[in-house]
Amino acid sequence: MTTKATVAILTALAVVAAGVTMLLLQRSALAHGALQAPASRTYACYNDGLTSSNEIKPKNPACAQAVAVGGTQPLYDWYGVRRSDGGGRTRGFVPDGKLCSGGFAKYAAYDAARADWPATVVQSGAMYDFVYGASVPHPGGVKLYVTKDGYNPTRPLTWADLEEQPFLTADPEPEASDGAYRFSGRLPGKSGRHIVYSVSYRSDSQETFYGCSDVIFSGSSAPQPSTPPPSTPAPSTSPPSTPAPISCAATVKLAKSWSGGFQGSVTIKNNGAAPINQWFVQWTMPFGIKITQAWGGTSMQSGPIGMIHAPESNPKLAPGASATAGFLATMNGATPPTFTEVSCG
Repeated sequence: MTTKATVAILTALAVVAAGVTMLLLQRSALAHGALQAPASRTYACYNDGLTSSNEIKPKNPACAQAVAVGGTQPLYDWYGVRRSDGGGRTRGFVPDGKLCSGGFAKYAAYDAARADWPATVVQSGAMYDFVYGASVPHPGGVKLYVTKDGYNPTRPLTWADLEEQPFLTADPEPEASDGAYRFSGRLPGKSGRHIVYSVSYRSDSQETFYGCSDVIFSGSSAPQPSTPPPSTPAPSTSPPSTPAPISCAATVKLAKSWSGGFQGSVTIKNNGAAPINQWFVQWTMPFGIKITQAWGGTSMQSGPIGMIHAPESNPKLAPGASATAGFLATMNGATPPTFTEVSCG
């Protein structure tokens, strides 16, 4: 084989490997949920800062300050602004001043009151095609609120800043396709800079996702009445059904390890009075670890965040019942890893 032929083959293999890597990153990046159109703060800052080498170096001043305060991991996990105990709750649950983080300390830097967050320009009163990233679909719905006239972005966002009722509700959510829910609805008649606040709730658990999308309304502020296309869910202001309370306990343990790898075990127990549908266990582990195989459930990973979801063949966990799963992973060196921030739902 000639030198040129060898170089050509190696180049082709590198291109294929890069393509596979990007596909895996895209699939993991859509693990949970956040608005992609209009972009949530975490998603907008992720796109603003992502480099060709998969590093995050934001150019936007607000994003750069958020990274300086909270690091880059919240942007790799742009979809994870969630509360496992949310139950679709809004006022009286998420504290004023912490709406954009959902009260989740990991994302506290994205509560900063400033007027230079990346913003999506939208047409006031026009129909808009919303995109909500969620490659692991769950039954539930999405409510979208907007800030009131006179909103001041340099003051901490409070519930009093939002209109009392959502301007759009998709319940149930449309079927997910290509890693996202897509639904159309009419934007409110506003002008200038505002926030579209999203609350995505599951009907099979208490898990709820929150997010701020900075927008700039342009054009006329008077919406024209219209009937949404038949293929899209009609906006509604009906409240979500109240999910049964979920109580669970989970552990992630090291089964055995060797130089360059280890085996882990995951256990979850349903301590509540209602079945848990599509259970999951999530944990944090050191950087440099890559989950390569799982059994008893479906594995997912984004950076140091690992997760096991219920297997499709047996997604429900009855009251008092337990489920176990295992996984294999590679690591740098021979030091056994530790697992922290274990949660379940």
